Parts: sequence; structure tokens; C-alpha cells
Amino acid sequence: MAGTAGAPSDESRAAPARLVVYNAGFLTEGRIRRILELSGWRVSVGVPGAGDTVGVWGQSPTSGRGEAVADLAGRPVVRVEDAFLRSLFPGRGGEPSMGLLIDRSGVHFDASAPSDLETLLATHPLDQTNLLDRARDAAAWMVARHLSKFAATDPAEAVPDAPYVLVIDQTEGDAAVRASGATRATFQDMLVEARLSHPGLPMVVKAHPETTGGHRPGHLGEGDLHEGDHLITAPVSPARLMEGAVAVYTVSSGLGFEAIFHGHRPRVFGTPFYAGWGLTEDRGPLPRRGRPLSRAQLFAGAMILYPAWYDPFRDRLCEVEDVLRALDAEARAWREDRQGWVARGMSRWKRPHLDAFFGRVQPVIHGADAAIGRRVMVWARHATPGETVVRVEDGFLRSRGLGAALTPPASLVLDDLGIYYDPRSESRLERLIAEAAALEPRALGRAEALIARIRETGVTKYNTGGAMPDLPEGRHILVPGQVEDDASLVTAGGEVRRNDVLLALVRERNPGAVVIYKPHPDVLAGYREGAVAAANADIVLGEVDAAAALAEVDEVWTMTSLLGFEALLRGLPVTVTGAPFYAGWGLTDDIGTVPARRTARPSLAALAHAALIEYPRYLDPVTGRPCPPEVIVDRLAEGGLPGPKGVLALMQRLKGRLGR
Repeated sequence: MAGTAGAPSDESRAAPARLVVYNAGFLTEGRIRRILELSGWRVSVGVPGAGDTVGVWGQSPTSGRGEAVADLAGRPVVRVEDAFLRSLFPGRGGEPSMGLLIDRSGVHFDASAPSDLETLLATHPLDQTNLLDRARDAAAWMVARHLSKFAATDPAEAVPDAPYVLVIDQTEGDAAVRASGATRATFQDMLVEARLSHPGLPMVVKAHPETTGGHRPGHLGEGDLHEGDHLITAPVSPARLMEGAVAVYTVSSGLGFEAIFHGHRPRVFGTPFYAGWGLTEDRGPLPRRGRPLSRAQLFAGAMILYPAWYDPFRDRLCEVEDVLRALDAEARAWREDRQGWVARGMSRWKRPHLDAFFGRVQPVIHGADAAIGRRVMVWARHATPGETVVRVEDGFLRSRGLGAALTPPASLVLDDLGIYYDPRSESRLERLIAEAAALEPRALGRAEALIARIRETGVTKYNTGGAMPDLPEGRHILVPGQVEDDASLVTAGGEVRRNDVLLALVRERNPGAVVIYKPHPDVLAGYREGAVAAANADIVLGEVDAAAALAEVDEVWTMTSLLGFEALLRGLPVTVTGAPFYAGWGLTDDIGTVPARRTARPSLAALAHAALIEYPRYLDPVTGRPCPPEVIVDRLAEGGLPGPKGVLALMQRLKGRLGR
């Protein structure tokens, strides 16, 4: 487990060590207190006694109180700081950190004495293949997903034309700047040296996020720029800035560390933790740090071994990969929602869920046709063909209960090209599937792990129904029924659009098989019309859980049902008569017509990555925050999602029986 730095010894873990503090933040900020508790510390106030440790926040203005008390009592000091992946925004906005750095020796940004991180980087073997592979993958993940310590950055924001020199500013009074002995003059000298070393190139000064919010001043401003230079105050992606830079200059910024695994060798004018290991050009010598490290070794020490990372969904310490997933979900939601949405033609019962999903940055405006600067979202079946809107639909890991019963969704999809169930034009999902054929091993590995977890837990889209009855001997073919006026059949059904016609075809093509018909759960529940006599079925299932049915059959035949995709995830052969999103990629037996443009040949893991990781948005019903799909799989498996609303569900059932 990561997060061992600064933790009590194994012998003391049974009884948390007392950490006496003199900074109110330790007491009022629940996340800090919880991470410390999980790391083996019991936050307290008072006079430190034998066996106690004094906790201080880095080298903050309040740290002197704790240091003075520790000196008088002869007790050791632990210094606590935010980890190198913090949150969307700096902490002044009240957003809790995703992890802490808990250091018994010093503080990572002050090179006047070795910190636990410096000792780790100097003495740890850092040679385990698995550790270094994880470091490379995680660093590549940060670059590819535009993640940074403060992840509220947008790859769509414009950056200056390359080439240029990137100069990173920091806030006045920052402890890391003071620890390096730097002043405004240091930043000005850095800018001058950058000009002299790169004549003719423009300077791009990246302001700290807190300076753009007006909380604290920086060291460099418009008055320091020459003609052709740029001051970046917009939330641009660091990855995009790094791409166009021919050189990176920093005093001690965390972006200097990130520049290293973006492929740069930054010129460093201070004494940050990442200087002195052969990966930077250092203005001043750091003789204690003579060991040359690779990028992967530096990342492994600073991002995997040193921090105490926290999983807010499961309330536990976790690994950096869990934090990357969570921060990726938060950043994606912020980027997609920051300009605001207009929701048109949405059912009233859906509006609170749309607000929860898409209104955390700016409230969703309901009922208007448009608003300046905002995109328009429309529930997919209400969109007019060809109009420029973003279509909304349920995701493929939805709920414990039916959408027709008004069960709140745990996932929704946004599609700016079309919609996944309509093959008449390209959808965003179709494009993602085609691109997924070239996914890197890290992303495929994540998808494979997600598939394994889905199989293990038996999670499906709706997660309703009971056990499977005993089946007769033979080759079992499952035929999922569909609602025959459903949009997926209307647009993608092809020549077979009725359940009885599909059953007849299955019987004709498989005369000796045991044909098992599973009516659509909306029909069984009385929400939609579509019951059939099923004369060509040997067995008609009642309200049986989809995963239970898939576990007992040998193959699936379907028109366009999502059950075909769920069968693929479980390794079953699937024959398709229509053109659902998962057909036409070489993973199904397609006896209908699929779009000729589906020429890519993704693996099952690549298909799952597009459909379950990249395409949907997920909202955790427990914390109310955007989350990765792994969290929703666990919630579905544990029953941690809300069910249908009683009165509203009854009204929907009556509506279905009386005809829509």
C-alpha cells in the first residue's frame, strides 16, 4: 500500500499514535483528519506527552507554534502537506485534497535538510519492474488525460503557436519559493536567462491558478513581457503547453516536476525535490543528491511510494491509479460542464438527475431553446435529425431498477455526433470504438480489469430479477426480447424488428437447440407493450436476472439488445440480426447489415473501454460526485444505488398497460 511515509511503525498500528496539532485546519478539515487517521495518527490537541508527535502543516505561518511546543517538550515533528495530485482547484476554494504527504524528517520542498522523500529517492532501490511499469503508465496517463496537481484545465483552451519558451510563475509568499531563497528578482533573472538562451523565441509565462483567482499575487506580470510574449492566465492544459515548449524554466513549481515526465529537462532556479537527480538543469548544486534517477524512478518515489492517497468513494487509503481515475472523472465533468448547459424537452422527473450530473459547475437551464455560450442537450429520442445539439441517453451501467420505473440513473452519455443506438450516422461512441483499436496496453489493462469485475459481480445494466430455473440438457440459446417500438429497433433493427420473427429465425437456424426467450423487463413489469406468444421458444423466462441467465447459456441471438453486449463481456458467442453499436467490429456474428464504415477491429477490451469507460459519465449516489465506472460497478454489486420511486413507478406501469 502507498502512503507509508511518516506513518507510525508496524508495532504501533494497533493503537493510533497521538498527533498533537496547533493548526485549526487539522481539526476542521475532515479529509485531512481522515487521511491521517487511516495512516495511523489520532489528531488531538493539548500538551504532547511521552510517545506523542507534534503535527504541523509544512512551513505554513502556523507551523512555528507546533515547532516551539515540540522543542519545549522534546517531541518529534511530523510535517503534513498536500500531495502532488490535489484536486480540481487550489485548497483556498475549500476543495479537499486527494492525498497527503506525511513527513517525519522535513518537508519535500525545503532542501536545507533531507526530507523522507529525499531519503527515499536517494536510498530506495527503485528497481522493481512492476513498480517502474506502474510509474510509466501513471505518468503517461497524466499526460494523455491532461491531469495536473490542479486538474481544472481544459485541453480546448488555446495555447500560443509553437515554438516558445515556457516560464512558470509562482505565488508571492509561497513556502516552496521561500525555502529556495527565491524572490521576485529570482523570477526576473530566470526570465532574462530564458531570453538570452533562446534569442528570437517568445516567452510564455504560466501564471499560478491562485493568482488568476485574485487570491495571491505572482512574481511576473504583463509589465515583464516583451512584444510577442504571452501571459497565460486561462486554465490551459499543461500537456498542451509542454508540447509547444522548446524549454521549461521554473524556480520550484510542481509544474517543473510534471515537465520532466512530459519529456522536458527543466532549468531549475530553486531547490525543489525533483532537482539534483540528473533530470534537471540546476542553477545551484545539490551535493547530497548525487544519484542519477530515471523519470520512472522519480515518479515512482514521488507519486507511488511517498504519498498517502485517499479514495473518497470507499473511504480508504488507495493507490495513485485510483486517484487518477477519480480526478479524471472530476476533470472531465468540469471541462464538459464549465460553459453551462441548456436542457430542452426533458421530462420533469429527469431534471433533478440532469442537474446533479451536469449542473455542478453552472446550473442547468431547463426549457429554453438556447443561451449565449451554452450548449443545448436533448434527450436522444426527442432530437430532430440533423440539428446541432448534444444528445443524452442512459449509459450501459445504469441502476438497480428500470428506467421506465423512473429509477435514477448512475450513468448518462453525451453524444455530440449522433447517438449510439442509431447506425444511420456516426455516433461519438462509434468513433471511440474505432479509435480504441489502437489503445495502449495501460488502457486495455484497465478495461480488462473492469470486465473481470463485472463478470465477478454479475452486474448488468438494470440489475433486476431473480434466479435462473433449471434448464434441460442441450445447447442453450438465449433470445432477449425487446420493446418493439424502441428507438434502437426502429433505427437499427434491419429486416428483423419483431420478437416473434427473431424467435422463428433462431428456431429455423438452430433446430436442435434449447431456445430460451427472456422478455424485456419493461414488458414484464407492465411499463411497455410488447408481449408475444413465443411459440418458437422452449422456455420463457419470468423476471430472471440477466447475469444469471447469461451464466447458464451457450450463446445469444439478438436484434439490437444491450444483452448482446453484456454477453460479449462474458465471453459468449453473439449472433446479431440488426446493427447495434457492438456489431460490425468482428466480435459478433452479423447476419444483418452493419455500417460499412465499421472497418476497425478492436479487441473486446477496446470495445469495453469505449463503451464503459470513455463514453459515459458516472455519478456516485453516495458522495454525489463524478466517479469512474469501477465505483458504480461496486455500488451496483453492493446494492448501493437508489431504487424506483413508488408512486411514480405505479403511474408508469399503468401508463404502459393503457398504451403510451
